[in-house]
Amino acid sequence: MAQPLLRAIDVHKRFGATEVLKGIDLEVQQGEVVAIIGASGSGKTTFLRCINLLEEFHQGEIQVDGERIGYTEGTHRRLGETAISAQRAKIGMVFQSYNLFPHMTAEQNVTLGLIKVQKRPKAEAVETARRWLDRVGLSERRGHYPYQLSGGQQQRVAIARAVAMEPKLVLFDEVTSALDPELVAEVLAVMQDLAKSGMTMLVVSHEMLFVREVATRVVFMEGGRIAEQGPPDALLVNPKSERLATFLGRFHGVFR
Repeated sequence: MAQPLLRAIDVHKRFGATEVLKGIDLEVQQGEVVAIIGASGSGKTTFLRCINLLEEFHQGEIQVDGERIGYTEGTHRRLGETAISAQRAKIGMVFQSYNLFPHMTAEQNVTLGLIKVQKRPKAEAVETARRWLDRVGLSERRGHYPYQLSGGQQQRVAIARAVAMEPKLVLFDEVTSALDPELVAEVLAVMQDLAKSGMTMLVVSHEMLFVREVATRVVFMEGGRIAEQGPPDALLVNPKSERLATFLGRFHGVFR
């Protein structure tokens, strides 16, 4: 089997005396769409933030495309910010709260990282931004500011911004949870399109129908650990553990 694109080995994370991640081991192959499910407080978002170096972790190792992320080899000393910025550019992340710059248009939000981080010429950055905004159905909104866009449109701009950087891996953290129900479908459709294109995705979501249809594998986290994982149909329809069965019980009707 090929080297995993993402490898997490015994990852631990504490907030003060509280251990939030208690030894996460996970491998994700290139082109996989892995969905992480679990109750609030199980460590899902913290794990994503450790992968993207937004949180420091206290033990273990995370590798992306064979490169150790965040810390020097053989030690647990954090890399300098220049090195971390270079690593972070390989890992796109889309947040629950969009995180768009309010004083910039949709197009400017997408071009910013291309110009500032990747040092691309402005004309090339604009061309890339327009291509991705068209891909997510917002070509006619590229001159609009965030306040002029719906929540679903803002989230699609955020997705375009992340994938325009051509990352190796894209992390999605509950990207539909702040949206009105009628806007959820438009964002999930964009994510489904990206999955079909072969993008490697790690998705934290409570949208179980989407998880079942799009994910290649589902990971169930509980209490800072991976409690169960497997193909969607097996794990979601026939959970092995009582804990997972209880969690899935709140989504009655989705898995018939």
